[in-house]
Amino acid sequence: MTRQVALLRGINVGGHRKVPMARLRELLGELGYEDVRTYVQSGNVALTGPDQSSDALQATLARQLEEAFGFDVAVLARTRDELAAIIAHNPLGELATDPARHHVLFLSAAPAAERLAAIEAEAFAPDVLVHRAREIYLWTPDGIRDSKLAQRLTDRRLGVTVTARNWRTVERLLTLAD
Repeated sequence: MTRQVALLRGINVGGHRKVPMARLRELLGELGYEDVRTYVQSGNVALTGPDQSSDALQATLARQLEEAFGFDVAVLARTRDELAAIIAHNPLGELATDPARHHVLFLSAAPAAERLAAIEAEAFAPDVLVHRAREIYLWTPDGIRDSKLAQRLTDRRLGVTVTARNWRTVERLLTLAD
């Protein structure tokens, strides 16, 4: 059995694509997952299930959620240990002083180097981007809402599925997974 974290993208936003967390926990329990815990309404789930890669969990959950709720839900997953490593190897720890403005963008796969280079992140100072494998660490000292850099970190530009969580949420997810 593996402890993992699943991040559901684009649910419960503006009253659309509703996935009540109580129903989500119940559904995942019915599907055989154990110790299912959710955090806030934006689709953060810690669960224990069969030993499988995070890629396999992503595909399985996406299919199961579409069957249950009737719409496509992008799911990104990391094992508990992968999430712990993301936190432990935070390259922006010294710079990012506000956890609400420090984000991790979780990616479905590592984006092609030329796609990242085309974004020209250096041109968007004081915002800072550091890419590592299937994550992008992002510091937006003036906030993410108006960040021109954050606006460029899209599925289309990166060629992979992206979902973001602020640092406080990332740390809370590790607590849930423990």
